[in-house]
Amino acid sequence: MLSHTTNGTKRLIDGVWRVYYDGYWIKLYDVPADTLAAKKQLIEALTRRLFNHVEHGLNIPGHRLDEARRAFTCETDPQKKRVKGAMLAGALFNRATDVFTKVVEIQALGIEIGRDNALMRQCSEHLQEALSLGRMVLHRSGEEGIDELWGEPLKAFIYPIEEFYRSRYIKIAQTMRALDRIADEMSASLGRLPAFAGIEPIIRGLVASAKLRVETLHTDAEIFDVWASFVASGERLTCFRPTLPPDPSPADQQRAAQGVQLVREGKDLIFYITRARVPMPKSTGDFVERCGRYWRSWQPVPPPRAEGHRRGAGVS
Repeated sequence: MLSHTTNGTKRLIDGVWRVYYDGYWIKLYDVPADTLAAKKQLIEALTRRLFNHVEHGLNIPGHRLDEARRAFTCETDPQKKRVKGAMLAGALFNRATDVFTKVVEIQALGIEIGRDNALMRQCSEHLQEALSLGRMVLHRSGEEGIDELWGEPLKAFIYPIEEFYRSRYIKIAQTMRALDRIADEMSASLGRLPAFAGIEPIIRGLVASAKLRVETLHTDAEIFDVWASFVASGERLTCFRPTLPPDPSPADQQRAAQGVQLVREGKDLIFYITRARVPMPKSTGDFVERCGRYWRSWQPVPPPRAEGHRRGAGVS
């Protein structure tokens, strides 16, 4: 049935309205009116969310934009320049929010503000420049950037709110697919090993609760149960311990410890992706590689063929 379902299809499922995108039925929310005030609230929320997931030290107030730009321009050390570029991006986002707030306040006085207004153009320019600097910003884990978060405030500014929400549902579907991929890889590399028997249902349970968290807005009344279930599922996975024979060899102990570390890394990655609500392709790809290497480390090494056999001995 899913293969014949069109993206954007809405359906009431178990009493909840859902919308279909790329293989997933996602909880549907009402779209707010497309006003400057609604855009202001959305951009503010997206900006807070952005700073919550990137490396520390980037939430530079908008009134320090000129200082941040000078610091970035004058820096010659490549590593420091990257960080200062990220700080400049943060200042640009905050300045754009400051400007947009004033635009909404002016409009509240009954003064019409068009998209060609100088303040609106300035807001757009700040957001676009911040987006161009977003490649310098790392996720809080330090593993990769999350460009999708840097683009969202600009999308919310440029596009109608309904179009922005549609793009978010697409991104949520991509996030859910990334979570399912992690569950598949962890189950394939750990779940088939006797030492980790019983871990697959725990992994699947965590990812199921993660997908519920991804689709649930923080303002939803369900968030209390959704978030508590997600955290509890993560704790169950963290507490899992492999089963070893009564007298394990040093190699068995080492591989079990490596497996526990892989479980923790997988749990952390699931939490990173779930909280950011965007896929993290580089981190996911790296983790999948580690899962594959771990599975191969448990496979017996085939004995070398006899010398005579390699040379064709005994063949007439």
